[in-house]
Amino acid sequence: MLTAFARAFKTPDLRKKLLFTLGIIVVYRLGTHIPIPGVDYKNVQECVDQASGSQGPLGMINMFSGGALLQITVFALGIMPYITASIILQLLTVVIPRLEALKKEGQAGTAKITQYTRYLTIALAILQGTGLVATARSGALFSGCTVGGQIVPDQAIFTTVVMVITMTAGTAAVMWLGELITDRGIGNGMSILMFISIAATFPSALWAIKKEGTLAGGWIEFGTVMLVGFVMIGLVVFVEQAQRRIPVQYAKRMIGRRSYGGTSTYIPLKVNQAGIIPVIFASSLLYIPALVVQFSNSTSGWATWINKNLADTGAAPHIILYFFLIVFFAFFYVAITFNPEEVADNMKKYGGFIPGIRAGRPTAEYLSYVLNRITWPGSLYLGLISLVPTMALAGFGANQNFPFGGTSILIIVGVGLETVKQIESQLQQRNYEGFLR
Repeated sequence: MLTAFARAFKTPDLRKKLLFTLGIIVVYRLGTHIPIPGVDYKNVQECVDQASGSQGPLGMINMFSGGALLQITVFALGIMPYITASIILQLLTVVIPRLEALKKEGQAGTAKITQYTRYLTIALAILQGTGLVATARSGALFSGCTVGGQIVPDQAIFTTVVMVITMTAGTAAVMWLGELITDRGIGNGMSILMFISIAATFPSALWAIKKEGTLAGGWIEFGTVMLVGFVMIGLVVFVEQAQRRIPVQYAKRMIGRRSYGGTSTYIPLKVNQAGIIPVIFASSLLYIPALVVQFSNSTSGWATWINKNLADTGAAPHIILYFFLIVFFAFFYVAITFNPEEVADNMKKYGGFIPGIRAGRPTAEYLSYVLNRITWPGSLYLGLISLVPTMALAGFGANQNFPFGGTSILIIVGVGLETVKQIESQLQQRNYEGFLR
């Protein structure tokens, strides 16, 4: 990986792309530290310090924003509205025929779906910004903070509208910065910004583990966490690269005096076909009851039960439900994103077949069978990786601060591998030796 970056900096046009990407990253990180109008920054910092290591149900959203959410900055919402909008549009593509037709139109249809995603992102940003401002005004954002009710001193409607507009504009700016990286930089812009947001929380989380440790001044806990982190990175890289390659043979066809086909290729089915989406779905679904309790400030029996069994990440009901939700959403997402019948029809149309399997319906059944078989280890792997912070390091008291958690490590490794692959492919295009050797 380091060799690829070193070679990229030696190539003039790639060096410009890398420097442009780094410039956008700097602008993005600056925006995550600029507070919005109407917020008492001193009180916010005091509450953030008191809530350090115990962020409650907003922990994952705060992680995706690079810590900007709880500090109520211009980029407080980060890329979460865009991620949510993209997932919603992807799911609706299977349900709404119009979106499915746009998806099959090629580049023009994809551009239209991207435009719908932008509109939905702005709508979600307005909704989430209003909810965040209302939560901050009521003091529920930092329920245990002594000055939690004084984060927004001015309760006027005009101030609230300005705060919502500022955060919505910040979300639009983040979306624009991500698209700039995609067009003029290296890699997928939104993925890069997500990578930076999560990586930005690593130093503080690691240092918090060291300060809270008791063995050899905390260095034993720090070293153990680093060792577990490297082991997890190796495991994630191994599984993310694993795939089942189904061979495909194309029959030779004569068109005029030319022959076409007769080549062999394969269909790569990844073990983790669903990626990080099942973890996001499961986490979001489990956060809903905890958010309802936090916003309602209720102390009744149902609220106590939710806080004890669902909001507490170390509770057995939370762990069991979280694991099964990840497994369920892994199968659900794979089922709606990979259509074996469509793949089989396309293969049949171009004269392709799997050796030993008849074209058409038998091919679709075989692909479905193989996909279900490899989704089982993929879903179990996602569930186990996601539970590592809760189960493996509970003895160190680092389950809240552990930076190598399932969601973060999957995104870090996935984006890193994809970016390195893009750099290597562009290097190969510029230094292709062909048959010169």
